[in-house]
Amino acid sequence: NHRLSRGAIEQRARIALREVALADPDRLLNSYPLQLSGGMRQRVCIGMALSTDPELLIADEPGTALDVTIQDQVLRLLQRLVEEKHKSVVMITHTLGIVRQTTDRVYVMYAGNMVEVAPTKRLFAKPAHPYTQGLMAAVPRLSGGGISEGIPGRIPSYMHPPVGCRFHTRCPHAMPICQRQKPPVFTVDDETHQVACFLYDAADKVQAYKQEQGAL
Repeated sequence: NHRLSRGAIEQRARIALREVALADPDRLLNSYPLQLSGGMRQRVCIGMALSTDPELLIADEPGTALDVTIQDQVLRLLQRLVEEKHKSVVMITHTLGIVRQTTDRVYVMYAGNMVEVAPTKRLFAKPAHPYTQGLMAAVPRLSGGGISEGIPGRIPSYMHPPVGCRFHTRCPHAMPICQRQKPPVFTVDDETHQVACFLYDAADKVQAYKQEQGAL
């Protein structure tokens, strides 16, 4: 910031490093990234983001390349920032364990489209979209031999996505309408849980098809 003196900038950096639980900020300010551990580098990045006192933090895969212990420390730090500093955090991750541990509300994306949104507890208890259901089924479990089910097929091209629902080429419940039209967002039970899937369309023709196929 050109409106701050060098001394003021360094002091703000020290405060930011202390906020993310990094001791000896003076040493860190004179260190190179290769001299820090992965967890420390991640904390420094969070500290840099906090230095401008933003209301919203976007954390893109914050646990990447970190062991489980360090990953847990970073996630706890983000949770503390939410609780104590009243920050909002958008967590972008493919790890369902992190989603379940750290979020209040989840937006599920597939091939660039939002397919489901719900409070975290509700999503894990009652996933609605076939893609979300497939993600949950793919998580290894301690019981039942730990065997998980994968989602058949491959993610479509982002340059040339399929017409209609982008998941229909892999969906076990795909209907003819899914191949022609992009599904709008439907409400599931209440306004907090929404899904972009024709399985939840109340139209008579869709309901008749679902009954015929036994989709639900």
